[in-house]
Amino acid sequence: MHDELTREDIRKMQEELDWRRLELMPGLIEEVKRTRAFGDLSENFEYKAAKQAQNKNRSRIRYLEGMIRTAKIIRDTAGEDQVGLFDRVEIYLPEDDETETIQVVTTVRCDPRKGLISKESPFGRAVLGKRVGDRFTVRVDESFSYEAEIRSITKQQDDGSAPLMEY
Repeated sequence: MHDELTREDIRKMQEELDWRRLELMPGLIEEVKRTRAFGDLSENFEYKAAKQAQNKNRSRIRYLEGMIRTAKIIRDTAGEDQVGLFDRVEIYLPEDDETETIQVVTTVRCDPRKGLISKESPFGRAVLGKRVGDRFTVRVDESFSYEAEIRSITKQQDDGSAPLMEY
């Protein structure tokens, strides 16, 4: 399976990967060496913490390498009057009588608490391609769905401001 990522996603991942390899890893290696010298490894909390940090960094490096290697590069193909990637969209939720502003992003940059909704989530899939005034149903699963309406669309480009998720 290929993850659908933008060129900006790949750039941000490569930037983090370079930082982790060239700057973070040497410091972690030194910390493991330093704490190993404290003696008995079975009761050496500092050594265990240093090894844990080193392993977490290696895991993140493998994750980033895999994502970059298997990525399928995508771009926004939505029309000027349609919801596309990175557009800011004002949504009305009639059930709650609330209006929310969201931005549809790639999965590696989503943060629902900040209104950054994954294009692969039920809401992201439902809203992409819609126009102002369109009403649509978001199907969360077989037993739960809700209605929403597009109030406005502000066309945006991927400016890189949405950070990568940690995992």
